[in-house]
Amino acid sequence: MFLLGSAVEAVNTHWKRRAKPIRVLRIIDRLNIGGPSKHVTWLTAGVNNEQYETTLVTGTVPPGEGDMSYFALEAGIKPIVIKEMSRELSFRDITAIIKLIILMFRVKPDIVHTHKAKAGAAGRVAAFVYKWLTPSALYLQPRDCKVVHTFHGHIFHGYYGPRKTRLFIAIERMLAHITDCIIAISESQRWEINERYSIGKREQFLVIPLGIDLEEARAGRRWTGGDVGVYDDEVTIGAIGRLCEVKNHLMLLDSAAIVLSQYEDPIKARFVIVGDGHLRPELEKHAEELGISERVTFAGFRDDVVALYSDLDIIALTSVNEGTPLTLIEGMSAGRPVVATEVGGVADLMGAQIGRRDGFTIWEHGVTAPSRDPETFSLALRYLIDRPELRFEMGMRARNFVHSSLSRRRLVADIEELYGKLAGVEELQPRQAKAAAAAR
Repeated sequence: MFLLGSAVEAVNTHWKRRAKPIRVLRIIDRLNIGGPSKHVTWLTAGVNNEQYETTLVTGTVPPGEGDMSYFALEAGIKPIVIKEMSRELSFRDITAIIKLIILMFRVKPDIVHTHKAKAGAAGRVAAFVYKWLTPSALYLQPRDCKVVHTFHGHIFHGYYGPRKTRLFIAIERMLAHITDCIIAISESQRWEINERYSIGKREQFLVIPLGIDLEEARAGRRWTGGDVGVYDDEVTIGAIGRLCEVKNHLMLLDSAAIVLSQYEDPIKARFVIVGDGHLRPELEKHAEELGISERVTFAGFRDDVVALYSDLDIIALTSVNEGTPLTLIEGMSAGRPVVATEVGGVADLMGAQIGRRDGFTIWEHGVTAPSRDPETFSLALRYLIDRPELRFEMGMRARNFVHSSLSRRRLVADIEELYGKLAGVEELQPRQAKAAAAAR
């Protein structure tokens, strides 16, 4: 206890010697519907304001994606918007980079932390110019500014064609050379990015899992069944996310048609799709063509989505590419089991493997099936639909896992530890900091 207390005093003394807090410039391409928007908001609002001064920079949200800027404003954060920074490659990216460089000279960041692919490219290029555009560069001494990038997912498959994908991989390999720390949100993602695609060096990577606001989840009001046609005598399967190609809701509908065809009247399953996007008309038409439109509800975008999970029985995810899906974590926090495709960091959320059956894998927290396989996915759904007691057991284990390992407080603490190391605060070891805080 004495050593821990001494360590805390040492780091506090270090901070007091600093004339100003560490300045962090956080950059994300857009605050659209999804986990990354919540992630950057929680970090910007959550880090210690006495030690860190954080500025959030974002681009614009294109029509049809759903804007989550309200989430940042509700947290007391007013982002700086660079309208030229958008998802797709264009000549406007040059303007965005120039504006970021100008902003960096104004903010004078000690740490530039970028999130997602577009902001990661524009932000890291701007940071490189900012670091070296100084008289001391003549002596090969750049400005002291550390660069961090977080991969929330990646675009190396499931998004673009082979040629464009190879281009993006090459760009990420080059950007890794000007990055001090690369954050992956799961070990599976770290392996895929670093070892499968040869991006960066192993020592550059740090795995920091996501976290969620457990207080928000507990405070969320329940939906009424009439909101989306959910009733107590039905098993309700919910999918939450943008209606875009990578989420592969077409496969969910195909699997739903198979499941619904296997039950005699009265049909006991209902599917609720929460979210919006450019594929919604196509998905609604596909549901009609499959003859299941009466058993599928398109709920659209909801700003109270956290309140939804307790009204669902199963959380479904059919993506072809993911990092660590925040929607699964939020659903698990509400005590709901998962049926998901085996992509990205999904397996890292599932707990220990229990067994395999009919092509799908049974885990402590749910069931997974191969990507792009609606038949096997339907079997996985049917497996949990028919086993209410198992659903409850899996849901309780999932809830305990999230509440013990994936809280927002733990996420913020991990990021603060990283920032402290990058800023030269090395007197306090990471685990000592947590133990000391817990002991007080």
